[in-house]
Amino acid sequence: MKIKTSLSIAAALSIVLLSACSSSSESSDTIAASSTTDTAATSSSSSTDTTDVVKAASWNPTIKISYTDGSINFQPDGIPNHERDAYYAVPNAGVVVPDANTANIIKDPTSAQTYSFDIPSVPTFSSATTKTSLGSIGVMISGAVLYNPYEGDGTTVAMANNFTITNAAGITASFVDKCAGHPTPGMNGTGGAYHYHGLPNCVTAKVDTTKGASHIIGIALDGYFIYGDNDINGKAVPSSALDECNGITSPTPEYPSGIYHYVLPGSADATSSIGCFHGKVDASQIQAMPQMGAMPDLAAAAKKLGITETQLKDAFNNKLPPDFPTAAKNLGITEKELKAALGL
Repeated sequence: MKIKTSLSIAAALSIVLLSACSSSSESSDTIAASSTTDTAATSSSSSTDTTDVVKAASWNPTIKISYTDGSINFQPDGIPNHERDAYYAVPNAGVVVPDANTANIIKDPTSAQTYSFDIPSVPTFSSATTKTSLGSIGVMISGAVLYNPYEGDGTTVAMANNFTITNAAGITASFVDKCAGHPTPGMNGTGGAYHYHGLPNCVTAKVDTTKGASHIIGIALDGYFIYGDNDINGKAVPSSALDECNGITSPTPEYPSGIYHYVLPGSADATSSIGCFHGKVDASQIQAMPQMGAMPDLAAAAKKLGITETQLKDAFNNKLPPDFPTAAKNLGITEKELKAALGL
């Protein structure tokens, strides 16, 4: 499950076919942080074994959880235990981040995924932060996963970019549903990976009361728990009270003496989800976003063009995004001919 620094040309072209919530797989990037978390947070969080609290949390029974010395393995299937929309607004072919004019409506393509995350049972606070990449950054008690705030371009906030459209058949669908989630779109009958970009009220409703304290709704890959937007007194936690990673050290129902944890504040900006890890994280556990759409059949395209598959790949120089004009020039054909062979 290690992050790769580049994509194959087939994967790259699949993004051109249909892309939302996707980008090149990126390695985790450790950066220096001016942490707002005090020394007490560091010391109290670095030596706490979470095993017993994990066992007591309200996990969807479909999540397989096993325990070893120093690590907890989570194997969710990605399908949440709450209702999803029957239809979703997804990008048109070739669109990375859609809007109401560049999207179409499809039936919910959510399907079971194969996830396996080894998360430390004793999280270790770090003064340096690790940026969350596009893809799974935490496991939620619902059985679905959490993504960072951004869409495939790495800058557009999913919650801020939400919209609703109605097609010619009178079917109305939203880009992000009422649970702050959506599935990665599929093509030709394939399904997608459902995930959240913000506070999923459908999840908090199962463990919290409206005016009560927030309980655990997930765990990040660095081992720190994820909570909803209320503090121990049932008061809303403002984004301004959180550090650069959406973290805070404060009492929770599970840790009345205080613990470092992440908060999803219910915002519609870049603070809607976790932007970085403040705990040490195993980069191999950071799973890249699944590719959207069907992989182009390079062998068939090469055959149509009268060349080998290797020659076709070499024409692109394995660059992302695909440089069609240069590839066409390398092959001595027009860009239109190249795209036609690839089914674009």
